[in-house]
Amino acid sequence: MNNLQKIILVSLITISGVSWFLSINQPEMMNIMISYNPLLIVLFIVSWTVGMAAMMFPAIVPMVLLYSKLLTTKQSDSDSSTETLQLKLPTFKVGLFVGMYLAIWSMTGLALLLAWSIPINSIVMFQDTKILGIIFGSILIVSGIYQFTTLKNTCIGYCESPLTFFTRRWNNGITGAIKMGVYHGLYCLGCCWPYFLIMVSLGWMNIAWMGVFATIIFGEKIWPMGIWIARCVGIVLIISGILSSMGLIVVYDSMIPMNTQSEG
Repeated sequence: MNNLQKIILVSLITISGVSWFLSINQPEMMNIMISYNPLLIVLFIVSWTVGMAAMMFPAIVPMVLLYSKLLTTKQSDSDSSTETLQLKLPTFKVGLFVGMYLAIWSMTGLALLLAWSIPINSIVMFQDTKILGIIFGSILIVSGIYQFTTLKNTCIGYCESPLTFFTRRWNNGITGAIKMGVYHGLYCLGCCWPYFLIMVSLGWMNIAWMGVFATIIFGEKIWPMGIWIARCVGIVLIISGILSSMGLIVVYDSMIPMNTQSEG
């Protein structure tokens, strides 16, 4: 591991650690996800992005380290300029790559808030407990079924195999760093969106559930057979969804039924 890779590794882990610390002290997310107030939306996106850095950065370490290695190898083969330039340019491209990846997740959080969370919250406030169980149980069932789809399998294949990703999606230059960062973010989104939909829709935006899903995502991306983790999780989600729909368990945050009762 060269100096650049050591810097990148330490940076990713440090940012993730600081983000976990900030996530512990962030405001209650369910209190933010209730209106189209611009200040609350900005607060949500900041909190969401910090949470994404905390959860996702450890899992993307192999991808980012390989990218930096490929950059330095290609530059040393084609450029005999100074060592300082050779260090700065790859670092800048790696920063763009990671930045665009994080931007995809930030926009995903905004989309979940505006197009899903706020409208859904306004609907479930007027439903009884039985209907809530069916609504949220259905979300779990759909999320679980997705774990067995071809799209999930394709996306996780790119995420857990950095070499495959760069072999098929390599682009040179600064524009290439931006494009590949976007592609990586989209593949990661295709792999992991059910977890974040569940966190948002069921009110599981707390540090405990963040830790659970971060562990699942890390296992899926790091272990070569991560698809089996995804499928095991899928089975659990489907069973939980069925039980919720039957009224045998409550899967949503307790503040949702409390709000429902206050409206009834």
